[in-house]
Amino acid sequence: MRRRLSGGVFLTALIQPFKSSGQASLRPLCRTGFRTGGRLRWVAYLIQEEKSVTLFQRFGDHMRNELVLLAPADSLVPASLTRRYFGRNRHSHWLSEVQRVRGKIYHEDGALQASQLTADGRHVQGADYDSWHLLVVDGNGDVQGCARYRHLTGNIGFDDLGVRESWLAQCEEWGSSLRAAVQSEIARAKQSGTAFSEVGGWAIVPEKRCSTEALGIAMATYSLAQLLGGCVGISTATQRHRSSAILRRIGGQSLQHEGTELPSYYDPHYRCQMEVLRFDSSTPDPSCRRWVEQLSKRLVDVSVVVAREPVEDLYVLPSRPIPLRWPSQPQIGWVS
Repeated sequence: MRRRLSGGVFLTALIQPFKSSGQASLRPLCRTGFRTGGRLRWVAYLIQEEKSVTLFQRFGDHMRNELVLLAPADSLVPASLTRRYFGRNRHSHWLSEVQRVRGKIYHEDGALQASQLTADGRHVQGADYDSWHLLVVDGNGDVQGCARYRHLTGNIGFDDLGVRESWLAQCEEWGSSLRAAVQSEIARAKQSGTAFSEVGGWAIVPEKRCSTEALGIAMATYSLAQLLGGCVGISTATQRHRSSAILRRIGGQSLQHEGTELPSYYDPHYRCQMEVLRFDSSTPDPSCRRWVEQLSKRLVDVSVVVAREPVEDLYVLPSRPIPLRWPSQPQIGWVS
């Protein structure tokens, strides 16, 4: 029950829980709203913040699904990921499920036509077979969400990336700028001694789009990148369902060339507005950093499905996978 307090006392009482949980960054926002917006303005702000806190309290309470990782064939799996399940058939099964869920969601959204899917409704892309995949699986074994993470090392160039097939790459006005901007990011990755990556294939079933799974799988991509040694990367993201906005909130930024941001664009292939974002796994948004770090530690407990078993690596596997316990109350105050 809320007591009737004066403005300053009530504000202090409200902010104190955030201070104790490490959310001191919210204090100047609250103070600014109180000083300049008047009582109605800061009350509206507090209502918005209360909605945000309510959402994040559900992270610990409602996250009962399991996170599963699919490792690409011949990939170097970090030694910390010991819960490995080997088998080409098992890997193929889960990858097919990812492609089927992605195809169904994209088709229902109007992003793809039935003719762009396989006969059994899968959305298949070449990058699927040399990428990591993050899956959220419910208690019935059904995939609820997925994302693809392509971890690239060695000598790579623009033409090795999926973004080369985007509409922006074919645009006479912006194609050369996109190529130059991506090459600059590749050079930055080499200078920092990290991999370059492409993130894509993000799909969430409709009933989970405003849930913890949607935000969790996006942040887990950063965590996976950190486990693999870090990366500088790009993501071609749709503005549909605010997907690109979520990626921006956790650290994504517009690509730039010679000081000019590359614009969003309409992609006739997917029939939606898209944008190419850049990110660095070592610098997630400050509001998300603590949670990403916690997820990195917890990823070592998830199941990793590997297509082939390396001769030198033998593991005694537990009888059943263990669901991932997500950290409670991530340090973000912008989701409503």
